[in-house]
This record gives sequence, structure tokens and C-alpha cells, in this order.
Amino acid sequence: MARSTERSLRKPSGGRYHFSRGKRGYEVAGYAANTKLGDAKKVQVKRARGGETREVLLVVKQVNVADKKGKTTKMDILNVVENPANANLVRRNIITKGCVVETSLGRVRVTSRPGQEGMVNGVLI
Repeated sequence: MARSTERSLRKPSGGRYHFSRGKRGYEVAGYAANTKLGDAKKVQVKRARGGETREVLLVVKQVNVADKKGKTTKMDILNVVENPANANLVRRNIITKGCVVETSLGRVRVTSRPGQEGMVNGVLI
């Protein structure tokens, strides 16, 4: 069964919604990129709606770090330290928006969405 972004089958009361049609192409959802910490950058190009292309970041080693003065430097990621969304992602070294990674400059909070934007940006904390 295809993943979908349409409404749930269940009402808040627990009853069922009955649909009068099947899934549409624009309702089909994609799978999570689960960007991992690794040695070489690995990018997958996906076709988006209207023939546009999107870069999905699968493996990454570096992060663009912005300090308080606005200066940006590219640093190597040493480790994934914490993730407020899910603690299991830390053990698997998966990088998502909001996770905290360790660099030689210090801890960096990721502000971009690696699975959607194809890059990892962050700010020092």
C-alpha cells in the first residue's frame, strides 16, 4: 500500500471515514531520507511535481556552521549528540533539523532540512 498524505481513516471518536475515491498521484508521500553521518557525501536526485528535481542528502560528513557574527565555515561532523525529536536517531547517527552535532568548533544545532534541501546548515550553541 502506498504512503499517503490524505486524511486518516479514523475519526477522533474512533469511527471510520468512508472515502468515495482512491489515492491520487499528488497525495502519495515519500519516504524519510534518514541522512546519516558518513565519510563521503552521497546525494540522490528525485523528480518532484512539475518535473522539478530535488536533492535528497543520504550521507554527509560536513556542516556549514554560522557563528554569532554571521561568519560561515565548513566543519567536519564528529558525532551526533542529541535529537529532541527522537533519541533513537542519535544512536543511529541520523541527522535531522533540530539535532545537535559535535564539531571541532563545538556543538552545532542543525537549522536546515537535509532530506529536503540537500545540505546541512547549523548555528553554534
